[in-house]
Amino acid sequence: MPPPKNRTGPERASASPAPQDRAVDRRGFLQRMGALSAAALSGTLPPFTASAHAETTPLSTPVPDGLEVFLESARRSLPAPSGEPADLAAWEAAVHIRAGRLGASELVEACLRRIDRLDGEYLAFNHVMRDASRRDAQRLDRQGPVGALHGIPIAVKDNYFTRGVPTTANSGVYENFVPDHDATVIRRLVRSGGIMLGKTQMGPLATTRALTSDGRITTVNAWAVDEPDVSPGGSSSGSATAVAGRLATSSIGTQTGGSITGPALAQGLTALKPTMGRVSLSGVIPLTYTRDHPGPLSRDARDAAMLLQAMAGPDPTDPRTLGLPPVPDYLTAVTPVERGGRPGLRWPTRIGVTAEWTDHPSNGVRRARRGFLEEMERRGAELVHLDLPARWEELTSRGLNHVRLPERSELFLDVLQRDVRLFGVALSSWINGLLLSGDQYLKGQRARMALLQVVLDELFAECDVIVQTSSIPFDMIGLPLIAFPITLEERSGRTLPRGVLLGGLPFGEERLLGVASAWQEGTDWHRRRPVDPPIGRDDRAEGAGGPARGRLGVEDVATYSA
Repeated sequence: MPPPKNRTGPERASASPAPQDRAVDRRGFLQRMGALSAAALSGTLPPFTASAHAETTPLSTPVPDGLEVFLESARRSLPAPSGEPADLAAWEAAVHIRAGRLGASELVEACLRRIDRLDGEYLAFNHVMRDASRRDAQRLDRQGPVGALHGIPIAVKDNYFTRGVPTTANSGVYENFVPDHDATVIRRLVRSGGIMLGKTQMGPLATTRALTSDGRITTVNAWAVDEPDVSPGGSSSGSATAVAGRLATSSIGTQTGGSITGPALAQGLTALKPTMGRVSLSGVIPLTYTRDHPGPLSRDARDAAMLLQAMAGPDPTDPRTLGLPPVPDYLTAVTPVERGGRPGLRWPTRIGVTAEWTDHPSNGVRRARRGFLEEMERRGAELVHLDLPARWEELTSRGLNHVRLPERSELFLDVLQRDVRLFGVALSSWINGLLLSGDQYLKGQRARMALLQVVLDELFAECDVIVQTSSIPFDMIGLPLIAFPITLEERSGRTLPRGVLLGGLPFGEERLLGVASAWQEGTDWHRRRPVDPPIGRDDRAEGAGGPARGRLGVEDVATYSA
């Protein structure tokens, strides 16, 4: 049963039902992922839905039981007002809007002013939906709250279908594409009261950091605007920079190889890549149909939970989402609890730690990571030492990771045959997909299933979440990941965020959000913001990816490939 809705004090750690991750049939998930690979091989799995029929498909989006408790807890946790609406986290803005202290229109206008003033430096957006976002905000101001995201401006990665708005995936392949319907995720966010603010820059077809097809750098890291060599992250870098630069309150992206968690780690955000199938891919321009994951990029764990609550759920147009455990109450997972009068974990949680993670060559990184672990112990976590399985390096090798390439090449085979120039500097990875042999692809799929079995049976035998040095292993096997900041550090004369990456069991998003929330309840690294860049400089870039931003060649692009 959910906690009573009239609670006024912090919840106790024992007030919640057990999270979903430990009730999931691991063998069943392994079989499900095997079936997904088989469906991809047979061609029976649609990579995305290109029909307006999707707009009429009913979607189940129940209001979570914990919404009122979450909002009341959020109200009590509000920091002193900053005076600038664009500085607010989504949960903060939601509380102010419901209390009548802030209007959706006021929040949207604050974001639009920052876009007009600063996006010439950040280059986070490629299309700003000014008129539509204003109309939506005015409509929401005239009616009562429609969901947890009521009035929240959201930046959208440009591979999500948006009806009547260009959706290019920053690629010549989709240069003139304007969808006639919204992606399922967009529909869900709008139904929850979210306002789509604009489309963000991304890597061409989600394969690199945000670039033009000829390799010119567009989006920069909001913490190092004058240093284009400091990566903003993977292909969702425009979505991350929009949030880090306070141009949008939250954003959404997609991940195939680190493109949600990577930008979050690079720019001090909290982002979550859900379990494969938890969020619909219908209406998302595909990259790899067995590894694409939509997810939120936000300021903190509460924001991520609000977005995921709206995004998740079954979708009849995407078979990957069907037959899963019901969507749990993510808002309760991030509602603060106490253990012995101090912030604590909602559920007893064992954190698996490898020597590879703690023995970082940088003294600063080692101190930050050990400080994180010590603080989590104080919040009630149990630390468990893990030895990586004997075949770990082989099963997570670059070669086996690349077996995803034929899936992307097959989806765009007709375009590759027609005009390879449309793929720009990212072409080499598409060609490599065509050249990979059938036996290599089959070997890679078998290795992926072997890796999933090793992770489920061995690594998770003694723990609930695992610290990660890379997203790639869990990207390969469809397991959830969360990234959030744990410190700031000086690197080459710059102050940049440093974060932690945690992986969970199938449908372990509750647990991951709970860990991030417990950390953030007693720390303020997620509240640190980069300084606004100076504007009107003589050396600023001339348009998107101008000469001052530089250009990446084919070899450089491979470094950033998803």
